[in-house]
Amino acid sequence: MKSKKYIIQSAISTLELEAAAILNVAKNINDDFEKVVSTILQCDGRVIVTGIGKSAIIAQKIVATFNSTGTPAIFMHAADAIHGDLGMIQRNDVIICLSKSGNTPEIKVLVPLLKSAGNKLVGMVGELESFLAEQADLVLDTSFEKEACPHNLAPTTSTTAQLALGDALAICLLECREFNESDFAKYHPGGSLGKKLYLKAKDLALSNEKPSISPAATVKDVLIEISKNRLGAVAVVDELEQVVGVITDGDIRRMLENNMSIAGLKAEDIMGKQPKSIQADALAVEALHIIKENNITQLLVLQQNTYFGIIHLHDLLNEGIV
Repeated sequence: MKSKKYIIQSAISTLELEAAAILNVAKNINDDFEKVVSTILQCDGRVIVTGIGKSAIIAQKIVATFNSTGTPAIFMHAADAIHGDLGMIQRNDVIICLSKSGNTPEIKVLVPLLKSAGNKLVGMVGELESFLAEQADLVLDTSFEKEACPHNLAPTTSTTAQLALGDALAICLLECREFNESDFAKYHPGGSLGKKLYLKAKDLALSNEKPSISPAATVKDVLIEISKNRLGAVAVVDELEQVVGVITDGDIRRMLENNMSIAGLKAEDIMGKQPKSIQADALAVEALHIIKENNITQLLVLQQNTYFGIIHLHDLLNEGIV
């Protein structure tokens, strides 16, 4: 068993090597990178990303990132390509081929077939004097000093460089397309991430009761309304359904502490007169920010100036927004 010091130093060394490789990739960004971005933006087809071994796994991740950020992409395994999967390539597609050495047997067989179809071929390769680099129309340089593996064998630094360059491509394409949060939400409708991007305040408020009371209501009426709707608060509204205040459980407790008698007290006497609120069409995640910043549990929802409903912190928790 290696010592604690050895283990920690091994981890640090791996990360430093991979970080250095990413910095080296950044230094090697050149005109070909810009041409790749322009070519993809101008193409009417998809981006086909292919590779063999660990490069194939990175290719799948790049495809996933492309698809989620507005660039249609398909993964094609280099070994399967020569056994029928070449049929997925259409005339207007751009092909990106990932390879550490650029000289593997599968790549040497595949590249001439790709070239013969007339598609633009981009090589993402670690060896600039390789077969792939020489045959590609454009080259993305992922050269590196050595693998993090102590035997310089297991793809580690090389795949990190490929992954980082794939991310750089995806983000450049995203920015060039002016791909915004609304676009992102279309491709991520599930889970908490999607909900943060599309769920609105009104969606949460509609699932709750809409407790309200007039300024002249008695304390007893206030207690009944709060208890009935189980939101811990009630909006005080005028005859035009405009909010003039809010009463929470906390307001009730403070009232009882400060008054020997509650006879004659009305809603307007104990309400908070500047309640925090949010517009119905605002994103639910904005409601969370308001609740956190003000250390409150409930938030009023308005449709323009009219009372729409209430959001409770538990609503946001249940939706996984927090």
